Amino acid sequence: MTTPPEAARASARAQLATLARDGGAWPEPWRHAVGTLRPDARDAAVLLLFGVLDGVPAEHPGAAVPADLDVLLLARATTLGHHPGQVAFPGGRLEPDDDGPVGGALREAEEETGLDPGGVEVLGTLGRLPVPVSNHVVTPVLGWWARPTPVRAVDAAESAHVFRVPVADLLDPGRRRTVTVRRDRRVHKSPGFLVEADGREHLVWGFTGGILDALFDRLGWTEPWDRTRTLDAPL
Repeated sequence: MTTPPEAARASARAQLATLARDGGAWPEPWRHAVGTLRPDARDAAVLLLFGVLDGVPAEHPGAAVPADLDVLLLARATTLGHHPGQVAFPGGRLEPDDDGPVGGALREAEEETGLDPGGVEVLGTLGRLPVPVSNHVVTPVLGWWARPTPVRAVDAAESAHVFRVPVADLLDPGRRRTVTVRRDRRVHKSPGFLVEADGREHLVWGFTGGILDALFDRLGWTEPWDRTRTLDAPL
């Protein structure tokens, strides 16, 4: 029996809310942290914003999620000093006037994508994660887009492309890859996702790919995929 769309969306939101309420612990150790944090590491936050994408359903018929469930992502500007060109969640370093990680994540999301923070239902925060490459400790903020608003790349110096991706397409085994990074004769591996939005192709990997991979595992949404299919990181 097919689940009505409204019930499927409500179920997805309820699963996300339960994860946030339970604390959202990540697998330990966090294997996607390359390097070691310095003592002066700064606090940051990112917004994991899920919602319903009107008129652009997923191409992949995912079994665990409705076809119109999506997540907001952006491609960072190639001129940035840290993680240039990478796909990321909206977010950034916390400022003194922010109301904690939630306030910081919403402020950054508004500055980067133009969304209206008033339309975001904050479900909670997940466990803090180290990002040694940029020397930050990042708090993921989990949100539900109750009243979506248009988004765009507000500042070309920060973001090259802002887009929404159907979650079912991220779960498509055919779009999954293991992304390899070679540094100082060492090889680091990251879960990767091949996505297309607005006629552009993107590879989601690194910190963002690791969060999505772990989040989907925790929610029970992951579909079996071939981890031997690899791509080199676009560095």
